[in-house]
Amino acid sequence: MEKEGAVRSIFHIDANSAYLSWTAVSMLENGYPTDIRQIPAAIAGDPASRHGIILAKSIPAKAYGVGTGESLFEARRKCPNIAVFPPDYELYMRCSDAMYDVLHWYSPQIQRYSVDECFMDYTMSEKKFGLPSEVAEKIKERIKKELGFTVNIGISCNKLLAKMGSELKKPDRIHTLYPEEMERKMWPLPVGELFMVGRATERKLNKININTVGDLARSDPHHMKALLKSHGLLIWGYANGIDDSEVIPNSEIFQKGVGNSTTTGYDVTDKEEARKVLLALAEKVAMRLRKLGCLTSLVCISIKTDRFIRYGHQLQLPRPIDTTSEIYSHVCRLFDECWKGEPLRHLGVSVSDLSKAEDCIQLSFFDSRITKKNQELDKAVDWIRELYGEEAVIRGVFANSDFKPILGGTHDGDFIMMGGYKS
Repeated sequence: MEKEGAVRSIFHIDANSAYLSWTAVSMLENGYPTDIRQIPAAIAGDPASRHGIILAKSIPAKAYGVGTGESLFEARRKCPNIAVFPPDYELYMRCSDAMYDVLHWYSPQIQRYSVDECFMDYTMSEKKFGLPSEVAEKIKERIKKELGFTVNIGISCNKLLAKMGSELKKPDRIHTLYPEEMERKMWPLPVGELFMVGRATERKLNKININTVGDLARSDPHHMKALLKSHGLLIWGYANGIDDSEVIPNSEIFQKGVGNSTTTGYDVTDKEEARKVLLALAEKVAMRLRKLGCLTSLVCISIKTDRFIRYGHQLQLPRPIDTTSEIYSHVCRLFDECWKGEPLRHLGVSVSDLSKAEDCIQLSFFDSRITKKNQELDKAVDWIRELYGEEAVIRGVFANSDFKPILGGTHDGDFIMMGGYKS
C-alpha cells in the first residue's frame, strides 16, 4: 500500500550480504564455475588462520547456524564444508560506487551511510519519476540486472523507519514502514533488532520484561531515562518511530582509517624478518591512503605472539603524512619500542586520524621539499603498479627473497558506519 501525503519520502537501500554477493559477482565474471551465494560460503577476515572472523555468509551457510562476527574456527565446527574466501575491499568500494551511481539517477539527495547502504531523500523527485514504491522496484531491478546483486529497500517518512523497513525480510525485497504500520510490522520484533539497541542494552531491557520493540514503545520514557540515561530516551523515541535527522548528501564514504595485517606462516623471531613483514604491510597501507586522497596523523602497529598475547603501540604525528617511507619509519620506531623479543605470529599496521590532502598545510620549508620529492616518487610507483600489477615495482630488500613485497592482509577498511557522515 502506498502512503499518500507524507512529509518526506525516504529510501534506505541495503545490499544483501554485500561482501559475499560482491565477491560472488566478481568471481563469476572472472570465470569461476560456482555462484558462492548458492553454497555454504563465507567471507572471512583471515581465511589463512583458524582465528579469522566471519564478515559475511551465504544463506546456505546461515542454515547451518553460521553467524557474522563469529570465529572461522567456530563456523567450521558448524559447517565443515564451508567455502571461505578473503575480502577485497577495493572491489567492495567499486561495487558501492556503482550502486551509488544508479541511485543518483533518481535523486541528488543521497547519504552513503556505509559501504553497503545508502539513504535517499526521494521527496522532490516523486513528481518526475512517480510513486515511491514503483521507483523502488525499478531501482531494485536495475541493480540486479546491471550490477548482478540484490538489495532490500525500505520506504518511509524518516530515516529510522526506512532502515527498519529494509531489515524486515530479506533478500531482494521492498518494504514500506510508515508510522501507522509500526504496530503491525515493527513492534512485534525482538527489542534487540531495533537500531541502536546493542546486546548489553537488550539484556538490561529483558530484565525488566521489555522483550519486543512494542514493549519499549509502550514503556514510560522517564523510566527509560532513569535506566539508560539519554540513550534510554533515544531508543524509546526510535521504538515510537521518532527521528527527524536529515539525509546529508555525501558522494564518498569517509574512512576513519586504513589497516593491514597478516598471520605469518611461521613464528617470526628475527627482527629484520619482522621488519620486512611490516614493510610489506605498510606498503599497501600507504598505497590505499594515497588512493583515498588522504594523509594520516596517527600510525599504529599491532602484534600477536605465539602465545596469542596481543599488544600494540601508536604514535601521534606532528604533521600529516602519506608517503610510504615516512609511514614505515614510524612503524619501525613503534616496533622497536614495544617488541620484547617473543616469537611473533601476527603483525598489523594501521593509520587513522585521516584528513584530506588538499586541506593540509606543510609547516616546514625543509620538510616540504623532502616530502614533495617522496610524494612524487610514490605517485609514479602507484601509477606503474596500477597499470602493470602491484609487484611491477618492488623494493630491493625483497629481491631474491621469500617474502611477498606487498601484503594485502585483513581489516583493510575501517568505515564510518551508521550516522557516520563526516563533514
